[in-house]
Amino acid sequence: MSTEIKNLKDLQNVEYSLEKLFSEAEDFLPLLGTDYVELYVGNAKQSALYYKTAFGFQSEAYAGLETGLKDRVSYVLKQDKIRLVLTTPLTSDSPINEHLRKHGDGVKVIALWVEDATKAFEETTKRGAKPFMEPTREEDENGHVIRSGIYTYGETVHIFVERKNYQGVFLPGYRKWESHYNPEPTGLKFIDHMVGNVDWNEMNTWCEFYKKVMGFAQIISFDDNDISTEYTALMSKVMSNGNGRIKFPINEPAEGKKKSQIEEYIDFYEGAGVQHIAVATNDIVATVSAMRDRGVEFLYVPETYYDDLRERVGDIEEDVEVLKQHGILIDRDDEGYLLQLFTKPVVDRPTMFFEIIQRKGAQSFGKGNFKALFESIEREQENRGTL
Repeated sequence: MSTEIKNLKDLQNVEYSLEKLFSEAEDFLPLLGTDYVELYVGNAKQSALYYKTAFGFQSEAYAGLETGLKDRVSYVLKQDKIRLVLTTPLTSDSPINEHLRKHGDGVKVIALWVEDATKAFEETTKRGAKPFMEPTREEDENGHVIRSGIYTYGETVHIFVERKNYQGVFLPGYRKWESHYNPEPTGLKFIDHMVGNVDWNEMNTWCEFYKKVMGFAQIISFDDNDISTEYTALMSKVMSNGNGRIKFPINEPAEGKKKSQIEEYIDFYEGAGVQHIAVATNDIVATVSAMRDRGVEFLYVPETYYDDLRERVGDIEEDVEVLKQHGILIDRDDEGYLLQLFTKPVVDRPTMFFEIIQRKGAQSFGKGNFKALFESIEREQENRGTL
């Protein structure tokens, strides 16, 4: 069976088995999950306050001058299985400053939890990955961690984390971050997927990278007939590792009458990078309601989207009026349905944002919502004067 499904015209009517697709991934690089996501930011202390207040993250760990670091500071936040690391340089000559000058705040590291970080490095580099970090043993009184890393699209890197022999709070060199301010969580559970934007004609290159270098399989493909509006279009392919725990959709622009969201991202981020982080919840209404009350801004969905909702997605457990009130999108595939909503960019440049997603059996990515979603993004682009 091919690992590629081309030109999906109606995902609801396409019969495929994700289990079979996942089995086609070469599992020479077993990935246990996402360990952490590290963002380079202009002010980690203030960014940490934002993610705690608005998203409900909790203080976990800290590294900086007080722990012996002289060039940077990092705050580690956690909510259920999601861990964010916010890092800011402390000196003008830090290479992190160059990253911030060029890209603004954004994701630098997608760290992957592995059983053997040395083997992960050897397997990926011998298949052509550019080394970022040689296997390195880091230890303290709580044991040791081994980390290694490779470059991927743009300046984004994957760090492989082997922590089976470590009992500390996060990593050696960090200490527990004690804080009196820990707002209630908003119900976020784990990272569902992370989306990368790449430049014109680069999508296939990076999909081949994940296939060859990391043993991923392509599970879904969308072309500009699937993802387009009157004005803009893009193409996307979804890559997954063997157990399905790590999923990376890769987007590239497609020809349209006006500038697409991918082009806008590439322009302002000045290159390829992580467009959004999709985080899962078991109750999207409660999560979105709590986040909105805390100041998170979401994309606007017109009320007309809900006029024929029942005809499009069939019976659902949720009250449509409540979903309409919060602007939550719904889509169905052969496995069930999903609910999703997207924030506006959470940084000053129109680059990185978050997706809130609740899956009720569905394993797809909301193809039926693409038109409504992209029209909402176009409205924001028009307000910014970048459409």
